[in-house]
Amino acid sequence: MAYPLRSEVVRLYKNLLYLGREYPKGAGYFRDRLKSAFLKNKDVKDPEIIKQMIARGEFVVNELEALYYLRKYRAMKKRYYDAEE
Repeated sequence: MAYPLRSEVVRLYKNLLYLGREYPKGAGYFRDRLKSAFLKNKDVKDPEIIKQMIARGEFVVNELEALYYLRKYRAMKKRYYDAEE
């Protein structure tokens, strides 16, 4: 791994690991998939490819956050609005 990007990769991994705690299929499932994805790409040395992978990881972070916000919105909607509407 390119050392200048190592801190970004570690930050992304920790952020995804934190977000994976609320994953619908369970934290263990998410952690195993996350670990295998990062281990699969551990030998990549090209900084441009690493930057592309980091961008894809940031996209996944945004999608997970949207999933969680939508789930919370749906739960609040069920609680406060009639089922007839």
